[in-house]
Amino acid sequence: MSEQSNEMLHTQYWDLTYVSGPLAFLKNGDRFPTGAILDVHLPDGETRQGQILEATKTHAVLQILQGTRGVDVKGTSVSLRDDAAKIACTTDVIGRRFNGVGDPIDGLPPVVPEKELDILGSAINPVSRAAPNDFIETGVSAIDGFNTLVRGQKLPIFLGSGLPANELANLIVQNAGTKGDDEPFVVVFGAMGITARETQYFLRAFEEGGKGSQVVAFINQADDPAIERIFTPRCALTVAEYLAFEKNYQVLVVLTDLTNYCDALRQISSAREEIPGRRGYPGYMYTDLSTIYERAGRIRGLRGSVTQIPMLTMPDDDITHPIPDLTGYITEGQIVLSRPLHRQGVFPPVDLLPCLSRLMNNGIGKNRTQAWHREWSNQLYAAYAEGQRIRKLMAIVGEDALTELDRKYLKFTIAFEREMLGQGTTRRTIEDTFAIGWKLMGYLPKSELTRVKREVVDEFYKPLDDAGNPIEQTVAPLENAGERVGQ
Repeated sequence: MSEQSNEMLHTQYWDLTYVSGPLAFLKNGDRFPTGAILDVHLPDGETRQGQILEATKTHAVLQILQGTRGVDVKGTSVSLRDDAAKIACTTDVIGRRFNGVGDPIDGLPPVVPEKELDILGSAINPVSRAAPNDFIETGVSAIDGFNTLVRGQKLPIFLGSGLPANELANLIVQNAGTKGDDEPFVVVFGAMGITARETQYFLRAFEEGGKGSQVVAFINQADDPAIERIFTPRCALTVAEYLAFEKNYQVLVVLTDLTNYCDALRQISSAREEIPGRRGYPGYMYTDLSTIYERAGRIRGLRGSVTQIPMLTMPDDDITHPIPDLTGYITEGQIVLSRPLHRQGVFPPVDLLPCLSRLMNNGIGKNRTQAWHREWSNQLYAAYAEGQRIRKLMAIVGEDALTELDRKYLKFTIAFEREMLGQGTTRRTIEDTFAIGWKLMGYLPKSELTRVKREVVDEFYKPLDDAGNPIEQTVAPLENAGERVGQ
C-alpha cells in the first residue's frame, strides 16, 4: 500500500452525495484509486464494504457489496480499507466453502493466508503461454469421447432453462481428473445467483460424493447482493491461479451460471446510467467476459494449469442471445444441452451435433487416449448425423419407405442416445466410452465404417443383430496389414 494510502487508512470521509440502486456516489473522487475497497460506516454502527468502480477528480462511483438499503447520505462515512479487492490464498482453502466474496460459510474459522492476491489477477504474457495440452477426463462420455477437454482450455456448456445443469455440474465435479496419480488435481467451483435449495444440493452433493475434500466452493446465492456476483468468478479464478501456478495443481474451474453474472453486470450498468447495448446489456460485456475466460491457460515452465467449464443459461433457448454469442467468440468450443433428449429421459442430455471442442486434437492420440480416437469419434459422429437425417425423413415419408440400411442407421441412433449419451449419473472412464462406441458400430454394416482405418475396424468390429446381440462371424486375417493402430 502506498504512503498516501497509509495516511488515508482509517480516516473517515463524509463524501456521499446520493444513492442509486446498488451504487453510491461520492464527491472528491480523487481521494481513492479505481478498484479500491472502502469501509462504509452507517449511522447505526454497521460497517459494510464497497469498491470504487470509477474515480475522477470530482466524483467516484462506489458499489456497496451488501447493498445500499439503510444507507443515509448525511450520516454515512467511508474510509479506505485496501487499494484493491483481494482474497486470501493458501492451500488450506481446498475443501472449504466460501460466499461470493471469500468469507467462510462452512462454520470454520477464516483461513490464514500465505498470500493476499488482487482478484483481478495478473494477465498471462502471451509469449509465456503454453498451448493447451493433455487430456482431462470428466467422466462424461459426450465430452471425453467427442468433445475432449484439454488442460488450459475454456469449454462452456450452453443450456436451456429447466435442463439439469446442476446435476451435470455435480457429475463433472465428482468425476473430473487427469490421467496418472502423480498429478495433484483440484476443482474450484463458483456459483452465481443460485437459490438456497440449489446451494444445499451442491453442499450436500460435494460431501456425499466423496470429492468434498478436493473442491473449493464459492457460492453466491440469489438473495445475496447482485454486486457480489461480479466478485464471485474473480475470487474463484484468483484462488485457481494461485493453486495452479504457485502450487503446481491441475485446476478445473466450474462456473455456473454466467447468465446471472451478466444480469448483475446489466443491473450495475443501468444504475450507472450507461448507454445500453444489445438487449440492455452493456456494450463492454464482451471485454468483461474476456477478463474471466482468458484467465484459463498454461504457462511455460510451470506444471500447473487452469481449465474452465463455464455454464450459462440461454434465454428462450436462443444460442444467438448476446451471452452465449459473445461466449462462443471467446472460448474454444461449446457443449449444448438438448431439451428433446431431456424429455426422453436421457442424462446428460447433450446435443452432440452442435457441440465442438476446438482443441480436442491437443488432448488425444497415442500416449494420451488412443491413436485412433479422432477416427472413432468422426465415425460415430457421422453415423449419428446420418441417423438424425433419416429420423427427419421418416417423419415425412413414413417408416415403410425406409431402406434396410436406413433402418440400421435408425436403430444405431436410438441405441446411441440410450447407451452412449444416456449414461445417467455413473462415472465412465475413457476406456468405457471407447468400448460402448465400438459396440454400437456393430449395428451398422462393416462397409459403412469408412472413417476408421481398416485394420482398426477388423480388430474391434463385432456385428450386432436388430436386438443388439452379437452375431458370430469368422474374419479372415489381413495380409501385410502392418502394425495395428494404437498398439
